[in-house]
Order: sequence, then C-alpha cells, then structure tokens
Amino acid sequence: MPSILQPILTAFKIAELRRKIFITILIVVIFRIVAHIPVSGIDLVGLQALFASNQLLGLLDIFSGGTLVNFSVISLGLNPYINASIIMQLLTMIMPKLEALSKEGEYGRQIITQYTRYLTIPLAAIQSIGMFVLLRNQGLLPEVLPIQIAAIVVGMTAGTIFLMWLGELITEYGIGNGISLLIFAGIVTRIPVVLTQTATVFDQTQLFNILLFAIFSILVIAAVVFINEGRRQIAVHYARRFMSGREGIGDKTYLPLRVNQAGVIPIIFAVSLVLIPSFAGSYLAQLPTTQLNFLGRWLSQNFTPDGFTYNLVYFLLVVGFTFFYTAVIFNPAKVSEEIKKYGGFIPGIRPGTQTAAFLSYIMVRITLAGALFLGAIAILPSIAAGLTGVTTLILGGTGLLIVVSVIMDTAKQFESKLVEKSYEVFARRRL
Repeated sequence: MPSILQPILTAFKIAELRRKIFITILIVVIFRIVAHIPVSGIDLVGLQALFASNQLLGLLDIFSGGTLVNFSVISLGLNPYINASIIMQLLTMIMPKLEALSKEGEYGRQIITQYTRYLTIPLAAIQSIGMFVLLRNQGLLPEVLPIQIAAIVVGMTAGTIFLMWLGELITEYGIGNGISLLIFAGIVTRIPVVLTQTATVFDQTQLFNILLFAIFSILVIAAVVFINEGRRQIAVHYARRFMSGREGIGDKTYLPLRVNQAGVIPIIFAVSLVLIPSFAGSYLAQLPTTQLNFLGRWLSQNFTPDGFTYNLVYFLLVVGFTFFYTAVIFNPAKVSEEIKKYGGFIPGIRPGTQTAAFLSYIMVRITLAGALFLGAIAILPSIAAGLTGVTTLILGGTGLLIVVSVIMDTAKQFESKLVEKSYEVFARRRL
C-alpha cells in the first residue's frame, strides 16, 4: 500500500499536480453536497425504511453513491451515461459511419462522445420515470399533478447531466478518470453509513462473524489486485530494416493482454438487467389477473439477493457480458493487422489470419478466468452473508473491485505524471 500511495504524496510537491488534486477534491465535495439535495414531495423517512428492508434497492443505492436513499436530484447517478457509453460502443461495431468516426483520432472520439451525451438524456428520463413509478407503487409519493411529475423527471435528468459534466471536468482539469472517481467517492462515503448500521445491530455473538467478514474482505482486495494486474505477455518481434544503407536491429516488444479486460462494466450492466424481474414481479403481483399475479409472486420470491435463481442468473449475466464486452473493446483481427502493418510477427505464428486466430484463442482462455472472477465478485455479498450472517455490510466485492481499481489506476496516472515532469526537468537542465 505505501508503494501505491507514494506517487500521490510526491505529487503534492509539484505545483501543477497539486492544482489538479485540489480541483478534483473540490469537484468531489460539490458532488457530495448536491447528493444531499432531495427532490421535493418525497417521504424521506418511509424511503429510508424501504431501502433498509430491501436488499435490491440497497444494492442500487451503493452504485448511486448513497444518493438514491435520499432521492437526491442526482439519484440516478452515472448509470444512464455508462449505459449510453456501452450502447455507443456496440453501435460503433455495426454502423459503418460510427466505425469510420472512431478511426479519425481525437476528432472522431469527440463526436462519438457528443453522441453519447445526447443518448444519455433519454435514458436518464426513462430511468427517472421508472424510479417515480416504483416509489409511487410503494406509497412514498402523494398524489401529484402532471406538471409536478414532469418537474421530477426533468430535475433528475438534469441531475444526471450535471453529474456527467462534473466527471468530465475532473477528467479534463483534475487527475484520473472523472466518472470512475465519482463512483468511487460515492461508494467510499457509504462506508461510514454501513459501519454505523452494523454497530447498531452489533451483538457479542457476532464478533467472530464480523472478524471473518473482515478477513474475507482482505482476501477479496488481494484477489482484485492480483486479477487487475494479471496480464498475458505476448512477445512480438519486428523484422530488421535497412536505413541509409545500414541494417537496423529488429525490435522486440510485448502485447499485454489483461485478464480483466472489461473492468467493472459487465457487473454494472448485469445489475441493470437482473433487477428487472424483481421490479416486474412487484408490479405483476398487484394485478387482478390470476396468471400474471402468480408470475409476479414467483418472480418476487425467487429473484431476491439471497435466492439461488437470482444469484445464478446474475452470475451468468456477468460472465456473458464479460465475454461480450471484451469482444467489443478487443478485436484480434484489427490487432493482427496493426502488427502486420508495422512488420511485426509473433514467433511461431504466421502474420495475418493465423495471428488473429492465435490472439482470439488466448483471449478466450484468459477472459474465462476474468469472467469467472467477476461473476464470483458479483454474487459475493450473498455468499458472505450466508457464511457470516452479517447482512448490514452489503458493500460486497463489486464495491471493493471499484474502489481498489480506481485507487490503482489513479496512482498509476500520478506516477506517469511524475515521470513526465522528471523528463521535463531533465530536458531543461540539458538545455
């Protein structure tokens, strides 16, 4: 841990990096202040009681950074933006115009980012309507006029856009990935609340279970670091070239293939789908039709966080989305063409289609390990609750995965900035 934090501590000695750090901290503070501004007309006491009794909503509250339990104006969090980003990545694969834009460098990426922002708006509006209907069915919203409903939807949609803007400000003027840092800040600020809930129900008989849970968390952190840093190094050789009548020396480099290529995106995407049966079940159970009522009660009983069906479907969704998202962001054919274009080859593998087949074979094998790991991380809260009996510490492996990943990525960015500054100082001294 000291080796991870050392670049951050050293960065305070450099004026530019210190300014970036302060800007990042300021934006995070603004984010937390806005997180406590609730939408008007909500029974907050009843809402908090509902979230305390429903583990599904508690899981959503973790991803929103604690803004959902307060029904804040930014209670939707960054989920609409993340879903819009995933959709745009998928559209890039099937739409030639978007694929051409993605190959135009910085200009193309800016256009695609702008399209992602546009798509975030309708997604946020749809999710805000769904949240309104959910709270209305639970009796937490009084009778409101259509204009008031429109105000709630517009307010929550604007909150998501505001949060998206804050994340982009951090990315541009601060340090690290702004979207990831805001999610990280939301999760970290939930830790005191979770610990307080655990302390209120603390019993001497649970001391051993809490210690077991703590040991379990340490092992999960170690596993997250191990998997995130896991890479398969593929050796790539480049043929010798003749320059100015002289024979140059062939280069040798490595193509790093990460075990967890998809990051935490598959879990976030799977959560959005695995919660649908439970919400649909609560709605269908209130209908007078016998068949729909039976289906609703069956969904409500089986799709609970401690149910076998829920965890099995959740696990399979995470595994499937991991393979799917990895296939989106890593194209063996394109990588093979790039290697061949610059005169490179993998020893023992012919350039072209055989290289693409080899990379695809390797990626399937290492992605399987990463997918199984992410699936286990996703259902870890249920496993931990079953083994220890502690149900208040629902932060789970997903939260730990995000926290550890963001800390490591931010520390690496600090380190790269420090190396860049060191080169600048060295160059000035040489001049």
